[in-house]
Amino acid sequence: MPVGTEEMPAEVEAPASTAPTTEGNGSAAAPVVEVSQDNGAAAAQPAQPAAQAESTSAPVVQPTTQPLRDPPKDLDKLYSCKWKNGNAVAARVIERRLGKDGKWEYYMHYEEYDRRLDEWVEADRLGDEIVKHKAKDSPMPVTDSGQKMTRTQKRKFDEINTTTSADVDPTTAALEHEREQATKVKNIQVVELGCYEMDTWYYSPYPEEFSKCTKLYLCEYCLKYFRKAKTLDRHKTKCEWRHPPGDEIYRDGQISMFEVDGKKAKIYCQSLCLLSKLFLDHKTLYYDVEPFHFYVMTEVDNNGCHVVGYFSKEKDSPDDHNLACIMVLPPHQRKRYGRFLISFSYELSKKEGRVGTPERPLSDLGLLGYRSYWKSVLLDVLCKHKGNLSIKDISLMTAIKPDDIITTLQSMGLIKYWKGQHLISVSPKVIEEHLSRQSKTSVQFEDSKLIWTPHQAQPNTKKPFM
Repeated sequence: MPVGTEEMPAEVEAPASTAPTTEGNGSAAAPVVEVSQDNGAAAAQPAQPAAQAESTSAPVVQPTTQPLRDPPKDLDKLYSCKWKNGNAVAARVIERRLGKDGKWEYYMHYEEYDRRLDEWVEADRLGDEIVKHKAKDSPMPVTDSGQKMTRTQKRKFDEINTTTSADVDPTTAALEHEREQATKVKNIQVVELGCYEMDTWYYSPYPEEFSKCTKLYLCEYCLKYFRKAKTLDRHKTKCEWRHPPGDEIYRDGQISMFEVDGKKAKIYCQSLCLLSKLFLDHKTLYYDVEPFHFYVMTEVDNNGCHVVGYFSKEKDSPDDHNLACIMVLPPHQRKRYGRFLISFSYELSKKEGRVGTPERPLSDLGLLGYRSYWKSVLLDVLCKHKGNLSIKDISLMTAIKPDDIITTLQSMGLIKYWKGQHLISVSPKVIEEHLSRQSKTSVQFEDSKLIWTPHQAQPNTKKPFM
């Protein structure tokens, strides 16, 4: 028997049609037999022709290929996107990336909504592309139902939408476009401060090694930021701070206000600005904090003073700005702390003996807060003081700039322009109607609780970029 052959068992016959194969040395090889196990008994099967054996017995190995991926959605295009509540709304693709599972994820901006709601979504939440046709000019804004707005609805609409593209000069528009491009995708999604975990709203220019973190951890007293919770825990055992690094100038119950000099506490103020940028869209001041005072509002308990919001103010403003930036952290925005901070800025102006106005542009929430404050103060003045009052008189009493008084009275329909002068035209009934719509539940400023002396004006050698 030739080498390399097996002898077949007696009970199995070799098929006659099977031809021997030829080895490399030209010798004939015996038929190949396959042996299978069936209930422990060995059974021999005759070998099949090469082509047939390959198709019936040997497993077919397919070449490995990557699974086909759906083509990505186009950038800057509108698509129907399913929101968290299940409703489909129009949203624009700002950025895209490949997720860990190899599927596309998209950073979406919901049309008709503020950028604070922008978010990363998975591809299955996107629907068909939306093609927008240019709408005809409408003489009056319309509601979602298609009906024209009432005068009250239009006034509220105009209060929020005060700036149009025609009102902005080309330089400002170019800078605004550049800012939007640089900050269009928020880098940090969540920030933990004390007992609160807050979803962020906007991009903030934290140092590169921190800006790539999905979640950032902050010390609630010194505002130092960390990438890991365990690093923050180690810091807490060493941090001796229990309040902002400044003078306490106001205390009323659990509410306390601290005045912090940006030159003396530079690191703290920079950290405060970076934190506030996560919730402010138009803020551009991050590191040049020396020309400003920061008035930090805190809630006081047995553990210390916990930051809830702040406003900043130039030490010497040539434009009568009594507020440069204002921010209240999201967990405390329903407590009407923003109104208190606005009121506090005007009380400081009264102490200085000058009128003031906030620095523009105001955010949408900031504008609503100021409009509400101005209305309440002016109605209170008109209700208490009978007789003739001029715009200048009201300005001296409230420290509100005359331009702000005029625009506020115009929005309420309480002022008329006649023969080159603004005349306040109001009746007691109208005042009562407006006062009845004003909310009374707010933190009231108590003048007797303020312990503060105005600072002497200092030459500002460094012009801040705001």
